Amino acid sequence: MKAGMVYGKTDEYGARVVENEVHVHDFHATILHLLGFDHERLTFRHGGRDFRLTDVSGNVVKAILA
Repeated sequence: MKAGMVYGKTDEYGARVVENEVHVHDFHATILHLLGFDHERLTFRHGGRDFRLTDVSGNVVKAILA
């Protein structure tokens, strides 16, 4: 990741995102990408069903990668 950067912007109270919103699934996909994992192939089985850590969504945020 790029060191010391800020990505996105909130309103003056820090309550709402006003620029470059990143969902938690996108954040997880980006962290997994940095660790060398493909978030779409990384699954675990629970109750006879396969689950992904990023659910059915999640995209790598390439703007914060070095």
